[in-house]
Amino acid sequence: MSLAERVARARHLLAVVEKSHSPAAFASSFGAEDMVVLDLIARDGLAIEVFTLDTGRLPPETHELIATVRKRYGIPVTLYSPWPDSVDAYVEQHGRDGFYDSVEARQACCAVRKLEPLSRALARRRCWVTGLRREQAGSRATVAEMERDPLRGIWKASPLAEWTNDEVWAYLRVQHVPYNKLHDRGYPSVGCAPCTRAVKPGEHPRAGRWWWEQQGERKECGLHEIAVKVVVAEAAE
Repeated sequence: MSLAERVARARHLLAVVEKSHSPAAFASSFGAEDMVVLDLIARDGLAIEVFTLDTGRLPPETHELIATVRKRYGIPVTLYSPWPDSVDAYVEQHGRDGFYDSVEARQACCAVRKLEPLSRALARRRCWVTGLRREQAGSRATVAEMERDPLRGIWKASPLAEWTNDEVWAYLRVQHVPYNKLHDRGYPSVGCAPCTRAVKPGEHPRAGRWWWEQQGERKECGLHEIAVKVVVAEAAE
C-alpha cells in the first residue's frame, strides 16, 4: 500500500470516528506518530478534541511542541494533570523518583500521573483516538484500527496501526509537520523526562522507556490494554 493510500485510509477512519462516535478525543503524547494524527485531524477540521496528559514530568521539548501546535494549527490542546494531593501522597510514600526502585512503584506513579487523568479526559467520550502502531512493540502487535476498549467500554481508534516508522517520517517530511526535537537526539519514543532516554544503535525503539526494568518486562504504562478487534464497517453502524 502506498503512503497516499495509507493517508486516505487514516482520514476515512478519523471521519468515521467524528461521524459515528462523537464525542471523541485524541490522546497525544506529541511523539512522531501523534503528530501525523494531529495533522490529519487539523487538516480536515474534524471535531475531535486533542488532549495530552501533563504528568508534571514532561520534557521541555514536549511543552515547546505543544506551543508550536497551538500557534500553527490554531486548535486548542487540553492538558489533563494529576491531582496534586495524589502526587503528594505518592512522593510521601515512594519519594519523588521512587519509580526507579521497583516495577510496582513505577506503575503506581503511572497510575497517579497518567491513568487517573486519562479517565477524566475520556469521561463521557464514545471513542478515543491514539497513535499506536503494531510495529512499535510486541505488546502492540495486535492493535486494530478500530476496536473496543474493554477497560473503558468505549471505541478506540488507531488510524496508524498498520503504518511503518518510515511511512510516519515520510508523511512528516512531505507535509512539513513539526515534531518533537527529542527525535533528532535519538529518542524514538517520547514520555516523561526521567523515564525516557535515547536508544543506542541496534536497540529496540522502546528500549528507552523504563530502561532500568528487566528486558522481559511489558514496556507499557497501563494506558493501553488489548482490546477486541472489529472491522471499521461494523464500527460505523
